Amino acid sequence: MEVRKVEVPVMADLHARGEHPEYLFWVGCAGAFDDRYQKVTRAFTKILSFLKVSYAVLGREESCTGDPARRAGNEMLYQMQALQNIEIFRSYGIKRIITICPHCYNIFKNEYPDLGAELEVINYLQFLDKCIVNGTLKIDLHALSGISITYHDPCYLGRANDIYFEPRSILKKLTANVVEMERNKSFALCCGAGGAQMFKEAEKGEKEIFIERTEEAISTGAKVIATACPFCMTMLTDGIKYKNREEEIKNFDIAELIVQSLNI
Repeated sequence: MEVRKVEVPVMADLHARGEHPEYLFWVGCAGAFDDRYQKVTRAFTKILSFLKVSYAVLGREESCTGDPARRAGNEMLYQMQALQNIEIFRSYGIKRIITICPHCYNIFKNEYPDLGAELEVINYLQFLDKCIVNGTLKIDLHALSGISITYHDPCYLGRANDIYFEPRSILKKLTANVVEMERNKSFALCCGAGGAQMFKEAEKGEKEIFIERTEEAISTGAKVIATACPFCMTMLTDGIKYKNREEEIKNFDIAELIVQSLNI
């Protein structure tokens, strides 16, 4: 079965017809506006459509979670954005959210409850791994066996939320050639963009963090650096370009690798 053109359902449209999807797919700022990460959004919606999952997006009603504002110290702006989002969730009766951004996942799961949100928050890697394990999502074992892959742990998935198993479980089903960087899992080096660092100039130092992390990835000999975060993708893609290795080494999100293996 192939899914080429995907029509993404919008929550307001379904609500107007009296329909209540099982999941809200939270696209996130990067997934909506960043040219590169829009490809990740498309990849994940292809998988959702392929699986015939009951979901919808907020479309124009979706706004920022407030995470960058809070990390940058603007608590008032964060609370304004968060409370607005919580009100929208309540108006549609949304209880389950799937995210493709670890920053959105973390703030929904760990910080929104302080403002009264009652949500089950699911990272897309948890969702995909579960679908593979229970047989809902059938992929050919080692469909990408000719590709060596190393995985970069996003801080907000790993250290913040202990999500280490699922991404590796998926990758090991896609290829037999998964190689770890020297610093991985709870000891993984940050890409350099977290804590609102993405939006400010680099501070003085001998080397930028994203360059050091890229060098670690390159040293594994892998031809693909797998990521699961828009900030990490931006930093590592820039690092590959900085090292003039973009012809040899590619940076793909795990959802994109699944789509490649399924050819959908």
